[in-house]
Amino acid sequence: MKIMLAYDRSTKISEKALEMAKKHAEAFDAKVYVVTSMIGGRDIPQEDFRLAEKELAYAENFLKAEEIPCEARVLVGGLSPGEALVEFAKEHKIDEIIVGVRKKSRLEKLVLGSTAQYIILNSPCPVLSVV
Repeated sequence: MKIMLAYDRSTKISEKALEMAKKHAEAFDAKVYVVTSMIGGRDIPQEDFRLAEKELAYAENFLKAEEIPCEARVLVGGLSPGEALVEFAKEHKIDEIIVGVRKKSRLEKLVLGSTAQYIILNSPCPVLSVV
């Protein structure tokens, strides 16, 4: 089984999602792909990219310490984060996606959109949302 954890360590919800990925990986003898997505391609400041890599390394080390097979990936390109994560799930034949969901106001949803909502509505596999 393959699990994709849509990860952004900037929130406590991400920590809960990481813990859930650990539990599901243990229960289903699964490999976990810890993935984050950044818009901008070559325009992303190196500092932001390094921070994303550091956050993913934290999650990867957490899972490896529990002897859970995993890979960490930073997706960079022209797609929105939701689109990039769904495409990754399709390309890698992911069986389950785990994503943290944070509450946003109606205005935030309208202006910023919702990566989690996009994933839930467009995923090729079941999505476990963690709040």
